[in-house]
Amino acid sequence: MTANLRAARPITMSRMLGVAGIRGPERVGNDELAAAIDSSDEWIRRRTGIQTRARAPREVLVQHLAEAAGREALSVSGVDPADIDVVIVSTVSWMQPTPGMAPVVAAALGVSPSAAAYDVNAGCAGYCYGIGQADAMIRSGLARHVLVIGAEKLSDYGDPTDRTISFIVGDGAGAAVLGPSDSPGIGPTVWGSDGTHADAITMTHTWLDYRNAAPGEHVEWPTARQEGPSVFRWATSVVPQFASEAIERAGVTPADIDVFIPHQANLRIIDSLVGRLGLREDVVVARDIVDTGNTSGASVPLATERLLREGRAHGGQLALQFGFGAGLCYAAQVIELPAAVGKELTIE
Repeated sequence: MTANLRAARPITMSRMLGVAGIRGPERVGNDELAAAIDSSDEWIRRRTGIQTRARAPREVLVQHLAEAAGREALSVSGVDPADIDVVIVSTVSWMQPTPGMAPVVAAALGVSPSAAAYDVNAGCAGYCYGIGQADAMIRSGLARHVLVIGAEKLSDYGDPTDRTISFIVGDGAGAAVLGPSDSPGIGPTVWGSDGTHADAITMTHTWLDYRNAAPGEHVEWPTARQEGPSVFRWATSVVPQFASEAIERAGVTPADIDVFIPHQANLRIIDSLVGRLGLREDVVVARDIVDTGNTSGASVPLATERLLREGRAHGGQLALQFGFGAGLCYAAQVIELPAAVGKELTIE
């Protein structure tokens, strides 16, 4: 006779308990970057909507940003680090292939060694990937509390002369704590990828280029590159259908969405998506890109933190969040915003 397996824990639902974020302490204006790309403040604003971007100095590492955001998110959520079962860190700018950044950050925060910790490399969609995974873990009983962090120091991978992406990027980290709930606070995740267009956002070199370099051959430091027009067309033509699907699968309508928090890729893309989704005229739209820049996987939690901290959005409202970018990866879900938000952080 075959014994029956026991489920780990009763199945429950999940919600976001609190969010926090930190931006690089330096504000870099367009005029400081324009000459290197033979451009102007006017051109950068028109193409991207960015006026300034947050950058961190050389001595501030990406894990420092992740730790600060994670610590504040735990504090405002009222969850002890010892009660965290999983730490998920979305990043593409951790400087070493192994170990991942998540175990390092988990240890720095005082999370128990019995907690799982791993990185997600899904580019600008990584944080929303993490939220989807955290929700599934809690609902299945695999975890009770999950810390999800999006952290990037993209300025480490920038070429000041690049006209495709380097002048767009910013540095920062955002974090959210998810826990069990009697009612659903996270809608179903709609996610995917299209690797046939993986070259649309990529790097100039790989570590193999370093390994295989001939004696005396100089290989440049790898920097980020993108095919801007291709990304723009994909984001404005394909992304809306996935966002609409996330709304439908959550059992609500576009008219029920109070807040729209897309990846802060480009202000023109954001405004185009608002027009395509049929959202209410009074919907609150995150436009953190204007003075933070594009922080990849950190952009959605940073934009969420800012809206809540500044009082433009409030706990209990329904928000559509959507990450999309390198891969081409995407992920979206409707969430109920938490009431708890961290204070504005600075890093020493």
